[in-house]
Amino acid sequence: MSAAASGPDETAPSGNAQRSAARLAAVQGLYQMDVAQTDLADVIAQFVAHRFGAEGEGGAPGSSDRLFFAELLRGVVRRQRDIDPLLDAKLAAGWRLNRIDSILRAILRAGAFELIERRDVPGKVVISEYVDVAKEFFTGEEPKVVNGVLDKLAREQRSQEFASGPAGGRE
Repeated sequence: MSAAASGPDETAPSGNAQRSAARLAAVQGLYQMDVAQTDLADVIAQFVAHRFGAEGEGGAPGSSDRLFFAELLRGVVRRQRDIDPLLDAKLAAGWRLNRIDSILRAILRAGAFELIERRDVPGKVVISEYVDVAKEFFTGEEPKVVNGVLDKLAREQRSQEFASGPAGGRE
């Protein structure tokens, strides 16, 4: 281990923790937009003012957290017409995206957006992050659904990244 790999500063949220918090908030924002039909700009303003304020849980997320949160929301809205058919095709037979739980739908949409557009984030990280988000909301099979659907999508969208597996890169 190098000296740079010494333990993290536990007093301040890391960049990864801030990104995780932004993903969770983005799912909540997408849910609010879906269920309450709240406008995108209003959701972003509400979350930035109230959820990313100085008294947030575990310390206030940084401005990059706010930017990442807003990017996720805007990206999902901008790409939703592309994302939804991709997710529909990855769901189990007989399941439709518009018929599943609103939170689960928001998780899948946010994860799909990251897999499609955020090539700077490894696909396995995206999948893991959204499985963790699912675990915040569900205790049943939903985290496994998120894992399965996002894994299928990642293998399609990022085939080169996932081709180096031990099975020889079956597509």
